[in-house]
Amino acid sequence: MEILFICGSAEIGNDGVGDYTRRLCGKLIKSGHDAQILSLCDHEAVSFISETQVVEETSVIVHRIPVAAPNDQRLIWLQKILKDFEPDWISLQYVPYSFNPKGLPFWLPSYLKKIRGNHKWHIMFHELWLGIDTESSIKHKCIGKLQQVIAKKIVHNTKTHSINTQNKLYQFFLQSQNIKAEVLPICGNIPLTAVKKEPIEFAQFVLFGTIHNGAPFEDFIKDLSNNSDQFEKPIKFVFIGKNGPELIKYTAILDNYNIAYEILGVQAEKVISQVLRDSDFGISTTPYFQTEKSGVFAAYKEHQINTICVSRNWTPTKGQYVIPQIIKYEKNNLNITPQNVEVSDINGIAAQFINSISAV
Repeated sequence: MEILFICGSAEIGNDGVGDYTRRLCGKLIKSGHDAQILSLCDHEAVSFISETQVVEETSVIVHRIPVAAPNDQRLIWLQKILKDFEPDWISLQYVPYSFNPKGLPFWLPSYLKKIRGNHKWHIMFHELWLGIDTESSIKHKCIGKLQQVIAKKIVHNTKTHSINTQNKLYQFFLQSQNIKAEVLPICGNIPLTAVKKEPIEFAQFVLFGTIHNGAPFEDFIKDLSNNSDQFEKPIKFVFIGKNGPELIKYTAILDNYNIAYEILGVQAEKVISQVLRDSDFGISTTPYFQTEKSGVFAAYKEHQINTICVSRNWTPTKGQYVIPQIIKYEKNNLNITPQNVEVSDINGIAAQFINSISAV
């Protein structure tokens, strides 16, 4: 099967959806399919280029259109790729902010409608629209209504044959707009290459990637410190990846409670994989009901460590449910009993994706 994936950007390590798409492409190619990527609004490309990117020892052809390109020229390049490749499917990896900095790609539905070929359409909704939480502002609710209209127009204009999203909450909200979607979990952006080292001298908590603001980290550390006798080993935190400006607040809190920590910063994939594999718990600061769309959570699962959600409140207006595999932190009610982690690895995800579109 020939599949062209369309995403926003494809700079390695700079775009979570691009990194996910590359891993999925690589696995599909290894499985005997022919898959390529087109980044439609690439922030790092200065001109249109077709290049080979390597993921897990597999070469993937990636076509990159700069974000500054006029839409007419963007369409000419895309049609040339379709003429040469002749895919059976185009898979749109959709995040509204990938195609417009304000999350309002009004141009996209009509642009996609102009695309000509003998392909079928698949859409993966990585994100939906703002305003589905009770905490959202009036501004976000208004933006969300516009984003909702754009999403529905994309589905309508492409006459989409198959739709996925990565969690039941988004599936519920899509269904409320008469858009039927199957749940397809995402894989992490860090391949599992490490073997767990034994023994580890610490009860290790890892925080990988961006730290989102508003998380009650100090409350969590206070509760953790008061319950440190639950652990046979001293507690240690490891920060790895691009943690962002909140990191300094977190290390100050750990200093205050005399808890050891290490800051590793940006590292090679193999180093990150080893740190994750050696950890006991992974901290996620993504809101609980959004955790399943997080590549960090997917990486924790793939490395078989328990995820503890320490985040600000984000309450869906409807469709709430208990998410297995995620320990939700509640103040003064610390319960971090390890669970068996059900792994959604790239092999299973690729197979589910192919089965989903093959059924159409």
